[in-house]
Amino acid sequence: MSALGSPPVDQDLLDFAVDLACRAGNLAAARFFAGDPRTSRKPDGTEVTAADLAVEEVVRGELARHAPDDEVYGEEGGTTAGTSGRRWVVDPIDGTYYFARRIPLFNTRLAFEDEHGPAIGVIREPIARQTVFAGRGRGCWRSTDAEAVPVRVSDRTGIGGARTAMGNPGTWPEELLLALHRRVFLSTSGGTTGLATGQVDAYVIAGFPMGYEDVAPLPVIVGEAGGRVTDLSGNPVLSGDGTVLATNGHLHDAFLALVHGLPTARDWRALGDDPTS
Repeated sequence: MSALGSPPVDQDLLDFAVDLACRAGNLAAARFFAGDPRTSRKPDGTEVTAADLAVEEVVRGELARHAPDDEVYGEEGGTTAGTSGRRWVVDPIDGTYYFARRIPLFNTRLAFEDEHGPAIGVIREPIARQTVFAGRGRGCWRSTDAEAVPVRVSDRTGIGGARTAMGNPGTWPEELLLALHRRVFLSTSGGTTGLATGQVDAYVIAGFPMGYEDVAPLPVIVGEAGGRVTDLSGNPVLSGDGTVLATNGHLHDAFLALVHGLPTARDWRALGDDPTS
């Protein structure tokens, strides 16, 4: 049994997922450097570029050939029904807001779920040329376009001074920002990769809510790295309120207590820009 309490995922399937996410992320990077960051608006008001659509189309095509019976959910194309009971979740460009503004802070995300639940999570950061990935029962790994190495969360046990990465801080309410600022070291860098590799002790996402495709890789990546992930109320992240609290596990309850009852978003739309992706 794996650390997540279910049978290990097939290694060949994990290898396929990592390769596919890397190829998709590299395509996103190629489109980024090619220019033309023009955006349009989806029905929900968020931005989309031609690159988002192109990258997701490539992923869907590969999945249709490799796993034709599996369901696929993508941020841009919605759900393609399957018959196997398994599902792939893809976010072709997580960080479209940055991508469209020529800021190289985007990634490609791919997750796989089977009858036991979350089974594979991959995050490809093509500009940094690194990938963090995990398979249920296979551990968590980081690759920099070279040999993959196993990674693990930090071992810090005290919340005071904990290195804490922030997601979407521009949309945070001041109460949440102040509560954390008083106890921990806040940073705009780190994210999931930083947490899984022990570079930061916690990662908090608040404000603009995350979609399912944003958080789908997290349970496997964080869990296999030895950490814990919920929303800011302590609910399972995949069915939560769109916030994220990912920690090394030791600090999780202390962080939940610290943010308990605090608002998690402010009226960021009134500021005149739209930090959605």
